[in-house]
Amino acid sequence: MFKQLIQTNNSKSILLIRIMVGVVFLSEGIQKFIFPALRGVGRFEKIGLPNPEILGNLIGGIEIICGVLILVGFITRLGSFFTFMIMLTALATTKFTILQNDGFWVMMHASRTDFAMLLGSLFLLINGGGLWSMDYINTKKVS
Repeated sequence: MFKQLIQTNNSKSILLIRIMVGVVFLSEGIQKFIFPALRGVGRFEKIGLPNPEILGNLIGGIEIICGVLILVGFITRLGSFFTFMIMLTALATTKFTILQNDGFWVMMHASRTDFAMLLGSLFLLINGGGLWSMDYINTKKVS
């Protein structure tokens, strides 16, 4: 099962997507702890999510861990699965309200980063870490 999880191809360009997705999630996770009222617990409370004290810190931690995993390309698919789920939840809990209240174009503008992170995570979930990743190195060791 581990071999299937780390399986990847030898594409060099996947590194660019890993950097984009990894840096954004790492940064956002850190900001949930640095600016809890704005990005973490306070934000989760404002949008009405349950147990914001627990959920804000949990999601921040997951974003940090997954951001690092994606950046180094270690179990990239697992990290990408969690970031994909986070983005689906973010879109459902914040952007559909904007769609209902303010319309399609306002929602599209507000969700541009969410959409990019959703598709970037999906790309990595499908393709794995690529040539310059720990997954690629470990695939050669496991084979």
